[in-house]
Amino acid sequence: MQIGMVGLGRMGANMARRMARKGVHVAAYDVSPVARSALDQEGGVMPHAELAALVSALPAPRVVWVMLPAGQITEQALQTLAKLLAQGDVLVDGGNANYGESRRRAGWLTERGLGFVDAGVSGGVWGLDNGYALMLGGAKDAVAKVEPFAKLLAPAPDRGWIHCGPAGAGHFVKMIHNGIEYAMMQAYAEGLSMMKAKAEFDLDLAAITEMWRHGSVVRSWLLDLTADFLKDGQSLESVSPVVADSGEGRWTAIEAIELGVPAPVMSLALMARFASQGNDDYGSKLLAMMRAGFGGHAVQSTKPK
Repeated sequence: MQIGMVGLGRMGANMARRMARKGVHVAAYDVSPVARSALDQEGGVMPHAELAALVSALPAPRVVWVMLPAGQITEQALQTLAKLLAQGDVLVDGGNANYGESRRRAGWLTERGLGFVDAGVSGGVWGLDNGYALMLGGAKDAVAKVEPFAKLLAPAPDRGWIHCGPAGAGHFVKMIHNGIEYAMMQAYAEGLSMMKAKAEFDLDLAAITEMWRHGSVVRSWLLDLTADFLKDGQSLESVSPVVADSGEGRWTAIEAIELGVPAPVMSLALMARFASQGNDDYGSKLLAMMRAGFGGHAVQSTKPK
């Protein structure tokens, strides 16, 4: 089997490596020469300096998997590839695109005779060895051409991947997946913060989270990761309290409003991330001044730099 991989960031590069280990010939491309050279010595992976060379290296019907950041970068790559590919070829977008964009892209690609599959991918840096969870959206014939590769990327051929539905469904399910992820992370963070604040008990958070991993109803892979890094120290003094959001949490909250489905936990987890990014600083200052105004409470001044 042969496949094209466009985008050799950490996730894309590791997906190329996993498929190569499974006997797939991977024609790879990235705009960065450094990213291409990092895979130059990988068995089964052949980096190319141009998209046209990648397409030429693959026999028809081709499957080209794009692993690029959502937005204009992905749009440009798909537009370029659409001009190079032939009828019956399939493009896979494995980035975290908005599902509405995926539905639109499926439309114009279908008009050109090209298949399109939107693939929500979860697994992070551990996917290379453990496999990836794949949420696929698209027409049955397009997904059928991607299925052999999904079975190799997943933890096992019979689990860890699913055809969710028509175009857009894969990225929609991944969006909800990430919203749930936000909420789970926030719950762990809040609970552990409360235990750390109870100084009189001098709780060993590393030991507690390790114990929770075995038999507890709150056990999960996120808890496994938390237990592991707490073993190296619980103060986290060198870590900045800023949590980025990649966009899917925002889309989940907006979708909940559009559907009229209450999703307060996921929405509040997103708001907590905004707060960590300093987006509540001015509001907090206003609250402090209001409190001083009605109750005469002291306002703390910032320390001079």
